[in-house]
Amino acid sequence: MVATGAIVVGLLPATAMADADPRIELGAGWLDAQEASSGLQRLAHRDRPEGFFQSTNIGNLSYANSDMAFGGDYAFVGNFNGFNIYDISTPANPVLTTSVVCPGGQGDMSVYGNLLFMSVEETRGRLDCGTQGASGTVNPDRFRGVRVFDVSDIRNPVQVAAVQTCRGSHTHSLVTSKNDPDNVYVYVSGTSSVRSGSELAGCANTAATDPNTAQWRIDVIKVPLAAPETAAIVSQPRLFTDPETGAVNGLQNTPQTPRHPSGSSWSPQPVTTHCHDITAYPEIGLAAAACAGNGLLLDISDPVNPVRLDEVSDPNFAYWHSATINNDGTKVVFTDEWGGGTGARCRTTDQPSWGANAIFDIVDRKMTFRSYYKLPVPQTLQENCVAHNGSLVPVPGRDIMVQAWYQGGLSAFDFTDSANPREIAFFDRGPINAASLVTGGFWSGYYYNGNVYGSEIARGFDTFALTPSKDLDQAEIDAAALVHFDRFNAQHQPQVTWPASFEVVRARYAQALRTGTMKKNVADNVKKFVDRAERFNDGPQKHAAVAQLRAVSNQLNPYDKEQAALIKALLDLADALG
Repeated sequence: MVATGAIVVGLLPATAMADADPRIELGAGWLDAQEASSGLQRLAHRDRPEGFFQSTNIGNLSYANSDMAFGGDYAFVGNFNGFNIYDISTPANPVLTTSVVCPGGQGDMSVYGNLLFMSVEETRGRLDCGTQGASGTVNPDRFRGVRVFDVSDIRNPVQVAAVQTCRGSHTHSLVTSKNDPDNVYVYVSGTSSVRSGSELAGCANTAATDPNTAQWRIDVIKVPLAAPETAAIVSQPRLFTDPETGAVNGLQNTPQTPRHPSGSSWSPQPVTTHCHDITAYPEIGLAAAACAGNGLLLDISDPVNPVRLDEVSDPNFAYWHSATINNDGTKVVFTDEWGGGTGARCRTTDQPSWGANAIFDIVDRKMTFRSYYKLPVPQTLQENCVAHNGSLVPVPGRDIMVQAWYQGGLSAFDFTDSANPREIAFFDRGPINAASLVTGGFWSGYYYNGNVYGSEIARGFDTFALTPSKDLDQAEIDAAALVHFDRFNAQHQPQVTWPASFEVVRARYAQALRTGTMKKNVADNVKKFVDRAERFNDGPQKHAAVAQLRAVSNQLNPYDKEQAALIKALLDLADALG
């Protein structure tokens, strides 16, 4: 299936907001750049700690911050030189708890219980986490793959396993199964060169005709939770195989056109020899895989043997990079990392369909293109900017995602109407350098247990709070904050449920009000009786208050989508209050 180059109605070229948007022409600086925000309040910033930056070369990617994961009160922030752990029990005052120097890139992080997983891709990576590198084509000390740390002592992580792979690990994703609670699986995406078979047996940088080639596959690592030191590769699925011919390179092997639609050379090449990122949603048995030249939908009900259900391509996409599935499993957002993350791709001359998100509906386990979403404001030639990592904001009844755009900052957008996504909040800083492009900006922007967190490549770690606006009511922010997870990995999506509560009722009420279809007297009655029920739910008038919740629900229109959702929230709360 091919997504057309249609531009979303209401998603204007970057120049359209130039006169009004406060992000335009922000002053430059490494740690003192000007800032602009709407709907996102920065609570705190922490610079990269000693050992994780070079003041003489701020954009040195050997020390860049990368992806994040969360467990309990801690944020695990990856870095090409190791990782840092922050105590975020007070989001407005994150405290650096632990720093581990362990070079090798990419530093992609995941957490499961007391286990921390880390991607290692570069040839300088060593089994012992040493900083001296690993020279030569073949080196027995070299490590490229996935490290496993025991972090039960948060101040003293201990490496308990190191699983070697032929192409290293650019990223990885955790996959779990309710039928296999004793193990966790790691899907490894290797995008780099294939190492020598003399260094790691079985590695072959050969053509697709070789059934043992290390290209056109992913690696699946099985990690026994009771014995993580025995972690090992258990399968190497060929997700791109042509079902008719059996060719392992059965998807996009050349760009669809000789040059990118902008007229420039393709960067990177949209050629499907690997997956860049795979997002698993185990509760519904699906995963979405961004695989360079294609977006895939996978059945992961058997984690060891994922099965391709559907694939899509897009002549505007330079590189299918990552994916996010909505909570209902009815939509998927794919990102295009045009320029590889180091280029300025949010210029006034760049179309909204280049370096953007593509939003698809999932119907009968097939994907149908609906629209593009791109940061709706131009960035300068001195700012690397393109779609990158994000996650859902769990507002009941809405599909909202917060996302990093490198030096384009953070953008929160609503894609409930998949054909008409729109921005509802943002945070941005000026460029690192006013005269030249120095790589930096947000690698990841994730929502976790009531707050938004940002991993900033060159500057450090940021915490944020959502603030109310015409597009997001305080009641919706409060309802989202009810969702609490013991851990969160953006590429291991949990299913969100909301308790019957006054917060959810008020969120649904705000959404019904926003449509303008609820009669004023009915709206006034709902507010009055909900407020009364909350005041009296523990007193002698409790039963009368509950009865009024049921009664006022009868005044709403059950044929109006938002009012129907409010009716359900009112009745659920009444049942919960008894």
